[in-house]
This record gives sequence, C-alpha cells and structure tokens, in this order.
Amino acid sequence: MAHRRAAALSQTLPQTLVLAHAAELRKLIAAVTADWGVQCLAEYTFANLWLFRREHAYRYRAGAWPVVSGLTYDGQRHAMPLFRLSQAPPGVIDALLDEHQCLYPLPAQLVQQLDANKYHWRAQRDDSDYLYPADQFRYYRGSVLGKKRNLVRQLLRQHAVEAVPYSAHWAGQAQAVLAGWMQDKGKAAGAADEQPCLEALQQAQALGLWGYGYCIEGEPVGFVLAESLAAGVYAVRFAKSRSRYKGLAQYMFQHLCLHGPADLAWLNFEQDLGLANFRQTKQSYQPCALLDKWRLFRR
Repeated sequence: MAHRRAAALSQTLPQTLVLAHAAELRKLIAAVTADWGVQCLAEYTFANLWLFRREHAYRYRAGAWPVVSGLTYDGQRHAMPLFRLSQAPPGVIDALLDEHQCLYPLPAQLVQQLDANKYHWRAQRDDSDYLYPADQFRYYRGSVLGKKRNLVRQLLRQHAVEAVPYSAHWAGQAQAVLAGWMQDKGKAAGAADEQPCLEALQQAQALGLWGYGYCIEGEPVGFVLAESLAAGVYAVRFAKSRSRYKGLAQYMFQHLCLHGPADLAWLNFEQDLGLANFRQTKQSYQPCALLDKWRLFRR
C-alpha cells in the first residue's frame, strides 16, 4: 500500500533551497495562498524559506505535487505542500505522511476541509503568528498602547531620529546595529537569528524585503525589514534597535506603518517560539488575532 502511495509523488530528488529557486517557489506559493488574505501564515514566502533553510533543514522537491520538507522547531519532520490539498488525487496526502510525521504549517480554513475520520490535526500555541491592524501602530490609541505612544513622544523630545529607506548601501550600518543588538542582549556570535538577519540585509532586494534604517545623531541605531504576505498584509521579518534608546522600537513600528506601502493594513509579527520575552513583547502590542498553524496527522 505504501509503495503504491509513493508512486503518486514525484521521484525528483529533494534539493537544498537556493536563490535560483525564487521565481519557481514564489509562483507556487502565490497559487496556494491566493485566497488566504489576512490569514496567510508567515512561512509562506520564498524569503522566509530561504533565510531559515539551515535552522529547519528545508529541502525542496519539485514535480506535480511540490513540497518543502523540513524540521519544526520542536523537531518534527514535516512537509509543507506547495499545492492545494483539495486538488490532489487520492494517495498524495497519505504518501507525504508516509515520509513525514505531519503536514505543516496549514491554516485553519484548509484543514477544516479535510476528512476528520481519516486525519486529525492540532496546533501549538508557540507556533501561532501575531496579527495586528496597522492603525494600532500608527496611533497607539487606548490606555494599554498609550504607554507606547508616551515612549515615542519621550524619544522624540530627547532625540532627532533620521529614517532612510533600506537599501544595500545601508547594509554596513545595519550590520553595526545588529552587532550592537547582539551585545545588548548578551548573545554569542551566531546565536538568535543573527545569520538569517545578516543574509536578509545582504539580499534584501532579491528577497523582496523592504524597510528602513534609523540614525540618531549620525549613529545607526535601528532597522526594520518587512515583506508582503498578501494584499495589505506584511510580515515584520527583522526589527533590531539599540536598547539605550527607549521608545525606539515603538517608533520604528509606527514609522513603518505611517510611511510604508499605501495598502499596509495589517502587520504579522510571526510566532513567539514559546519564549517568554517574545510572548510578553508581542502581547504588549495587543494583537487582534493569533493565527494557528495546524499540523496534520493520519489517524
């Protein structure tokens, strides 16, 4: 039975993700996520897959039913389908589950269409993306977000912040900010997301990332890089600011939403990885929703 199911899949060998895959994967991802809108999960871009190819051991297998395989942060071997599950013939999903522990990450609207007698699914809180209306950052309204508004006002009373659109010309300054951020956080070289961030700074244009660099008194002190997920929806991929400037991070997010693309209506802050400091920070911006990422298993 497993042998017959395997025949449903392409025999193309998995490949390490490289920049040359960009056009092919972007086309596949666009077709899969076309109707997801604001529910689009942060993993579904070529930039995200390529930047975190080492952390997740991502491999791409082309063919009639293309997939990216990898490891979740908690070590489960998973397949990320780059095709619509509803269009796959019988046996394709089962063949993938023969080779992997689960299919992941899947949005709620997709798993709800599957046969609950044949499959089961679950989501983990640590994986969920944080979703916010961009206006929350533009205005920081209300008593809770008002604290962030006050931090921005305090910063601007004390300092003149210069913002410049990010480009490769600013990569050196951004790398200095990243090195300072690593020092501020007490991180060893190579820890946190240093390597993916360095690659994002070098390859921002090729990866479709955009954002801003920030200086105070001529010193580079922060940067933010974002990426389009769907119409009006943008994922914040990297945001680093020097800790000695209180209110700078809050200012950067506000500036991003005030001066970014005209259609910017939503920000996705990705997952918190179960890290208490990440969770506290992301919760403090008052998300309107947590987007669950479902893992699909065979019963």
